[in-house]
Amino acid sequence: MAKLSFTLKEVAEHNSPKDCWLIIDGKVRKDATDDFEDVGHSTTAKSMMDEFYVGDIDSATIPSKVEYKPPNQAHYNQDKTPEFIIKILQFLVPLVILGAAVGIRFYTKSS
Repeated sequence: MAKLSFTLKEVAEHNSPKDCWLIIDGKVRKDATDDFEDVGHSTTAKSMMDEFYVGDIDSATIPSKVEYKPPNQAHYNQDKTPEFIIKILQFLVPLVILGAAVGIRFYTKSS
C-alpha cells in the first residue's frame, strides 16, 4: 500500500463506522493521540498500529490549538465590611451571650 499524505479535510471525510480514520502522532488513523498516550499502551500495542497505517497527515492543514483564556472581569471588593469590625464582632457577640447567660442565671437563682 502506498503511503500518502492527506489533508485534514480528506481525513475528516472518513467518519463512518466502517471507514473511520484516526490521526495518532501525525499518522492518519483519527486524532486520538492524547487518548492513546493517556492509557499507557504497551510497545506491542504501539507496534500493532503499523498494521492500520494509512498515511501521514499534511501538518499545514491542521489548525493551531486555541487556548482558552477567561474574560477579564472588573476587580471589586466583595467584602465591603472592614476587617476590624468583624474582629470586634467575633469578640463581642460571644461576650454578650455569656453576659446574658450569667444574668439570666443570677436572676433566676435569686427568685
